[in-house]
Amino acid sequence: MKEQYQLKIGIMSAPTVEFTLVGKYRLGDEVCCGRQSVRAKLGHIYWNGRAWQELVFVPTEENCTFVLHGVTIGVGFHWQRCESQVFSGGLRLIVERTTITGLPTANDNITAINQIGVEDYLTSVISSEMSATSSPELLKVHAIISRSWTMNKVAEENMSGCSLFSNADTYHPVANKGDQHYIYRRIVWYERESHRNFDFCSDDHCQRYQGLTRVSTAEANVRKAIQQTWGKVLTDNEGRICDTRFYKCCGGRTELFSTAWADRDYSYLVSVEDSPTAGGQSFCNVNDKRILAEVLNGYDLETTDFYQWQVRYSVGELSAVVKEKTGVNLGNILELKPLKRGQSGRIYEMEIVGTSGSLVVGKELEIRRVLSRSHLYSSAFDVEKEGDEFVLNGKGWGHGVGLCQIGAAVMADKGYSCEQILSHYFPNTMISNLCNS
Repeated sequence: MKEQYQLKIGIMSAPTVEFTLVGKYRLGDEVCCGRQSVRAKLGHIYWNGRAWQELVFVPTEENCTFVLHGVTIGVGFHWQRCESQVFSGGLRLIVERTTITGLPTANDNITAINQIGVEDYLTSVISSEMSATSSPELLKVHAIISRSWTMNKVAEENMSGCSLFSNADTYHPVANKGDQHYIYRRIVWYERESHRNFDFCSDDHCQRYQGLTRVSTAEANVRKAIQQTWGKVLTDNEGRICDTRFYKCCGGRTELFSTAWADRDYSYLVSVEDSPTAGGQSFCNVNDKRILAEVLNGYDLETTDFYQWQVRYSVGELSAVVKEKTGVNLGNILELKPLKRGQSGRIYEMEIVGTSGSLVVGKELEIRRVLSRSHLYSSAFDVEKEGDEFVLNGKGWGHGVGLCQIGAAVMADKGYSCEQILSHYFPNTMISNLCNS
C-alpha cells in the first residue's frame, strides 16, 4: 500500500453524538462495534457509564467503516440539511468549548474527528464537491486541485489562529454625516480557519468531505481518478504548491483572489473568459440536464438558476434583512451603491444607504451574506429600483476565483483533457509530483 500523509478532519460538533461502528474497532485493549452514543458533560465525554478525556476508535481491518448520524452540511447556505454519513479510517472524539467553525458556545460539545490519509480523504472530497458520476477527466482535474489546496494549507507556516479579518469583527461608525446619521464600515473576508484540534473541517468552509456515502454511486471511477493522479499537484512558476480555489459557476468570467480574500493576487488566479473564443458562449452557460446530473450532487441540482438569477425585495424586506444580518439599524434602505467591482463584475465593496445611516460592506461573501437571509448566489449583480422594490439581477454561483466546476464539466464533455482544463482555469502552472503524499 502506498504511503499517505495523514490528516485529521473535523466532521461535526454537538453536545451528543450518535455513531455506528460497522466492523470491529479497537479502543485500547477493548474491541467495539455497533450503535454508540456519547455526550459531553463538565469537560468530559460520557460513554458506557464512564467519563473519558477522549475516545479513539481504530479500525482493525481495511473494510471497517463508521457512520456519524445527524451531520449538518451546507451550514448557513440555502442547501443546508442534516444527514448520516459513512467514513473509513479512524474516529477520534474530543470535548471542545467551540464549534468546528470556531464560534464560541455556551456548553461543551463533542467534536468527531476522522483520522485518514490524504488520498483516501480526496476520494470523498471529489465526490462530495461534485458527483461521483462525473467524467474521468473532470474527476482527475478535481483530484489535482483538491490535493493542491489541501497540501498548500498543510505547507503554510502559520497553522494557528482564527479567520483572517481585515479589521475588527464588528460594524462600527467611522463618520458622522449629521444628526443621528452614521456611516458604518465593515470590510471582512472569511479565510479557511487554522483549526486548533484538527486540520480541516468537512463543509464548504474548507472542502466538502461527506464520507463514502456519495462515492458508492461510482466508486471505481473515483478511485481510478485518485490512482491516476496520486500525489500530483499544481505548482506555480517558482515551484510552490498552488492555492487552487474552486466554486460552482463563474457566470462567464473568473475573478481575482483579492476580491474575495486578502489584498494580494497570484499569477495563476487571474480573470479569464470562460469560453473557447473571445465573445463566445460561456462553458458554464449550460442547461443540459445530462451534464449537470453528472457534475452536481442531488442537493446542488435543486439550484437551477446558477448562471443568471434574480432576487426581489421590497424596501421593508430588504431593510429587515440588513438589520437582522448586521445588527445595525439603517432605517429604510434607500440605495445600494456598488463602490468596487472585480473583473468579473463581482462587487467587493458596497455602500448600503438608509434613512438613519449608511454601511460600507465587503468583501464579496460578506455582501452576499448581508443582503440575504442565507447567502446570495454571488456578488456579481446589478441593482435596479422598481417602485418600492429593489431588483438584483445576478450571474454565477460562488466567489468566482479559480476553477468553475460547471464550466469544467462542460469542457470535459466537449473532449478537453485534464491538462487543458487546468491550464484554462489556472494559467502559469504546471503539474508536479509530491515526494510523499
